[in-house]
Amino acid sequence: MNANHFIIKHASQEDIPALTAVERECFPAAEAASEEEIAARVHAYGKHFWLLFEGKKLIAFVDGMTTDQADLTDDMYEDASLHDENGAWQMIFGVNTIPSYRRQGHAGLLIRQAIEDARTQRRKGLVLTCKEALIHYYASFGFENEGISESVHGNVTWYQMRLTFPEK
Repeated sequence: MNANHFIIKHASQEDIPALTAVERECFPAAEAASEEEIAARVHAYGKHFWLLFEGKKLIAFVDGMTTDQADLTDDMYEDASLHDENGAWQMIFGVNTIPSYRRQGHAGLLIRQAIEDARTQRRKGLVLTCKEALIHYYASFGFENEGISESVHGNVTWYQMRLTFPEK
């Protein structure tokens, strides 16, 4: 991966069609956010989207709201108004990379940027849910497995992972 060809930026209204297309390419219909949900998220917390472009092509993104709630709950996916810009925790709802760009370090680049931004913003840390097969991947960034989540999003078993920053 030649980092000179890639740009990371936050989301704006103009990015909604591309975000929707990538979301649909990355997740089954039962798990993918709709265009309306993505639009509401961008409107509420566009600064908490990390988009990776190769030239003008969106190839990957990470997104999630901030909140004082310590655990990621299903209602957060559906209700962007739950975002609290001063929230203690950065939630990660999706780590999306279009299939032809996977296993090249793109998602990791965005995850590290989200972690760094949350640290700079003085959050307590980040929380995400993932399928069992990805526990090891997220652990490589410092996330700890907290076990099976209460989430039933998409009728799938999810594991909650948390990265907590050391207190200063």
